[in-house]
Amino acid sequence: MHELEHQLWDELPHELGWDTPPWWWPLPLLTFAGLVVGLVVRHMKGAGGHLPAGGLHAGGMSPAALPGVLLAALASLPFGAVLGPEAPLIALGGGLALLFARLARAPASPESSALLGAAGAAAALPAIFGDPVIGAVILIEVAGVGGPRLFAVMLPALLASGIGSLVFTGFGRWTGLSTGNLSLDLGVPSPRLDAGDVVWSVLMAVAIAVVLHFVLDGGRMTAAFIARGPVARTTVCALAAGVCAAVYTLAVDRSPADVASSGEATLARIAQDPHAWGVGALVAVLVCKAVAYTLCLGSLRGGPVFPALFLGAALGVLLAPLPGLGIVPGMAAGMAAACAATLRLPVSSVVLVVLIMGGAGMTPVVILAAVTAFVTVQLLPVGHPVPVLGKPAEPSPDAPAGTPQDRPVST
Repeated sequence: MHELEHQLWDELPHELGWDTPPWWWPLPLLTFAGLVVGLVVRHMKGAGGHLPAGGLHAGGMSPAALPGVLLAALASLPFGAVLGPEAPLIALGGGLALLFARLARAPASPESSALLGAAGAAAALPAIFGDPVIGAVILIEVAGVGGPRLFAVMLPALLASGIGSLVFTGFGRWTGLSTGNLSLDLGVPSPRLDAGDVVWSVLMAVAIAVVLHFVLDGGRMTAAFIARGPVARTTVCALAAGVCAAVYTLAVDRSPADVASSGEATLARIAQDPHAWGVGALVAVLVCKAVAYTLCLGSLRGGPVFPALFLGAALGVLLAPLPGLGIVPGMAAGMAAACAATLRLPVSSVVLVVLIMGGAGMTPVVILAAVTAFVTVQLLPVGHPVPVLGKPAEPSPDAPAGTPQDRPVST
């Protein structure tokens, strides 16, 4: 998928004579993505995997749903969906683990299936995070278990995450495969924290949590709209996301890839040279990417992590001129708040952002921002329910407020 994305957004435009993709480039690509995903939702088992607007899920994906998950992810991610690859990887890892267990005729029980699904997902995540620990931490927190059950999940998840990491890093004479590396090459020095950084980080976290709460709720509303006619309406929403990228290019004369796709590559560029982005470009990319993100959360297939990280980092750079706030603390706090508000996983958000920052210097503001954002979204009104795949959203009269059916916590 990564190689196909590179061919579609870098190599092919260069071969046609453009330094960057033209403004209209996302329109046909995302229209195609929406059409394919809509057909997968209507005709294939599993409806292409979990809805991104519902957060990350540790299990629930059967081996029979794997073809649809793979096809929907292959149509979404390389063609410009404003989503990351973590959710399809979790589904594929868990589903393949269950498939291998079935082929080996291993004894099956609900407990063993849940354990194998979590272990398979943990083995898959190092492909993008570049570190086995963060994959295990995310799966442990997604499982939401404690006491003796924590060890029942933690040990297999840690072991599987380490073994999965070896596939990519290699051992002995085997060089392994290309793996992701989330550590950002910051183009500005990392300062010592002061009172201004701490105060602004908390205030930023509240604002980011409120904004992303409504973005995710908009994604669930989009999913409910699509459930009534998945093929045509998924295509329309995906095309609308492409229009957001086209409008951004026409407005600021930058590549539409800044808005389209997950934002992982753009995040690295903005970290390396934040001064290359003017105020107008930052405002335009924040608005256009947030709208496209909302549409893709409810229509296409992928994960919610990377676009949220980019939005948080871009907002941190935009607000860096505030008195007492630096670019690096602003980016760190923005990413932590955005990740915690999106995933509702504060521990995983802290570990992930510390890993991204490549050191522990920003850890205090990362923790403050993540906890503040998590508490803020918990205090906000409950939004729309996550619709059942392939069916319109119907809130249950028996479900109390705050349950996973009403609130998009990761379960």
